[in-house]
This record gives sequence, structure tokens and C-alpha cells, in this order.
Amino acid sequence: MPGLRDIKRKIEAVKKTQQITRAMNMVAAAKLRAVQARMEGFRVYADKYKELIGRLSLVSGVNEESFPLLEKREEIKRVHLVVLTADRGLCGAFNANLVNQTEKYINQIQSEGKEIFLTVVGRRGVSYFRRYYPQLLKKTYEDVVGKIDYAFVHRMAQELTNSFLSGEADEVVLLYAHFVSVLRQVPTIEIMLPIEPQGVSEEEVGQVDYIYEPKADEILRGILPKSIDVQLYSRLLENEVSEHAARMTAMDNATNNCKEMITQLTLVYNKARQASITKELMDIVGGAEALRQG
Repeated sequence: MPGLRDIKRKIEAVKKTQQITRAMNMVAAAKLRAVQARMEGFRVYADKYKELIGRLSLVSGVNEESFPLLEKREEIKRVHLVVLTADRGLCGAFNANLVNQTEKYINQIQSEGKEIFLTVVGRRGVSYFRRYYPQLLKKTYEDVVGKIDYAFVHRMAQELTNSFLSGEADEVVLLYAHFVSVLRQVPTIEIMLPIEPQGVSEEEVGQVDYIYEPKADEILRGILPKSIDVQLYSRLLENEVSEHAARMTAMDNATNNCKEMITQLTLVYNKARQASITKELMDIVGGAEALRQG
């Protein structure tokens, strides 16, 4: 059995760790509330933007040749995958889940005889794919999570759009953590390009007859490039919220584990202390008995 001093030292060390994990939990909770408010506000805008594109595409009777961002290639030979991860760890299995899902998708695409290359956001994802899949990396972004503004999103969206329009990629796919709740974040794959009009049905379009000025196809031509910015920014915010939620949950679990460990170590300490006291009493009683008999 370890000595009393060793057990006491372990208890103090676990208490200090508990203070750190509790503080990290509080920081993650504060960041979560701030970013979640932004995400929920922007999500409404992004959904309406998607709905508007769907409505305009149905009204104008879109010809894909006139709108290259809507054009579906006859054969998908090259896929550009954009992976969103975190810059920091200590967020449970958040990064591992995204990496595992990415590897599954890479294997699926390659098994179909297609080419794939990656754009990775987040230091954790960059370090992993730079080590194991360096031949697939096209572009990386590190130390940007939490500092992303619309100017950065616009530049990144422009690069993805150019990759699609130039024919370098036949499809641009985004993999991110979809925020379901604080306890659940699901790695999700979405096709960014070509843009697929959705969010409204033909029946809904027929219920309200809008007057468009200028014409619907002219409006659609103007807003389609910006839709990549909007959807990408929305997913970046959602991925960041998921990261903070995962970290908050992980730190909360770590704090609870520290509490249980402190309880167990305290019991061990008390048992060791009681055994030490009992041993000392036995030595005293034995010595007194020896003196009395002598």
C-alpha cells in the first residue's frame, strides 16, 4: 500500500486538474453561447437564401448551360473534399470522428475509381492528413477557427468556385460537424457544387405569384456566386459551435471523473491512516505489556 504522503500528493494533483477542467468547461460554455447565437441567427439567413435560389430556379426555368454553378457533370471523375476540423484538442472524439468519416469517404471515392483531393481547415485535421495523406492535400488553413470573418470566407469560397468552374473538380463536397445538441454533433457530408436548388416545391411557388425586378434569371445570376459564401460561412459557424459543445462536454466529464477519483483516493488515504494508527497502538500496547511482564 502506498504511503500517506504519496496518497495525499495524488489527491492534491487531482484537485488541481479538476480546477483546470472546471475552468475550461466554463470557458467553452461561454464561447458556445456566443457562437451559437451567431450560428442560429445566420442559419435563418442561409435557409432563406437557399429557399430564394430554389424559388428563382423554378420560376425562371433554369438552363444549366446559362448557370455553370448549377451544371451537373455527366460523369464525376474528380472530387474536391473540404474538411472542417478544430485547431485545438481536449474536445473528446470531435476531431477523431471527423477524421474517421473523411477516411471512409476517401476510401469510398477511390474504390469507385475517382480522384479526390482535400482542402483541410483546422490544425488537428491538417497535421493528420499531412502525415498520412500528403499526396491528397491541395490547400490547408491553420489557426483560423474562431477568427473567421466574411472576407476570409469569400476568399475560400472563390477558390472552391474556381476549382469547380475550371474543371479541376467535377464536384465540391463539404464535411463538417452538424450541431444537433450539446451532447451530439454528427459528421455530415454535403455537396456544395454544383448547387442543387432546394427549399421550396413547385406547389409553393404556384401559391404566390411574385413580381421580380429585374427578371428572375438575372437575380439568380447575381446571387448564385454569393450562395457559396453564405452556405460555407453557415457551416463554419456550425462546426465551431459543435467544437465548443464537444469540449464543454469533455471537460464536464473530466471534472466528474476527477471528483470520483478524489473520493476513491480519500477512502484509500483514510484506510491507510487508520491502519497506521492501529499499527502504532498495537506497538504501544505490545511494549506496555512487555514492560509489565518484565
